[in-house]
Amino acid sequence: MISVLIIAHQPLATALLGCCRHVYRGLPVQAAALDIIPDEDPDQALREARALASRINDGSGQVVLTDLYGATPSRIAMQMAVPGRVSVLYGVNLPILLKVFNYRARLPLVELESLVLRDAADGIGRVDTGYPGRRLDRAQQSDDAADPEAPSTPSTSVRNDCSPLSDTPPSNPSHS
Repeated sequence: MISVLIIAHQPLATALLGCCRHVYRGLPVQAAALDIIPDEDPDQALREARALASRINDGSGQVVLTDLYGATPSRIAMQMAVPGRVSVLYGVNLPILLKVFNYRARLPLVELESLVLRDAADGIGRVDTGYPGRRLDRAQQSDDAADPEAPSTPSTSVRNDCSPLSDTPPSNPSHS
């Protein structure tokens, strides 16, 4: 199974893994977090990251998730990238992390990476204020941004394939 290593500014990596523990009612296997503290020695952090990665990796591939591109955690993560074996993705948030955990046992590394990159924006959106509890689909959000005075309409396509109960990868790339 693809292993997952989160490298982020303290306390984000540990907090995200803690959220997964809450969602899944237990810590996902083959997962680890490395919080980077202010003024951390990047060489020491890289050694720690590699040690963690080696403990959780069974050879099936690894996803290293980091928070902010260009910051110390991402620079450490980038040094771990190995095409086809270790994928490094930045911009980690809880929806992305849950997506990785839900599909990592069923998809090869390259397909998992593509799925996460394609669906990353689905975890960010605006709640439809005209119908509390519903979220707008991408087209409605774009339309409302173009005309803020336009009344909102209820979304008929509320989607949540980040649920731990999801059994199959999405088959429709448009996700409408």
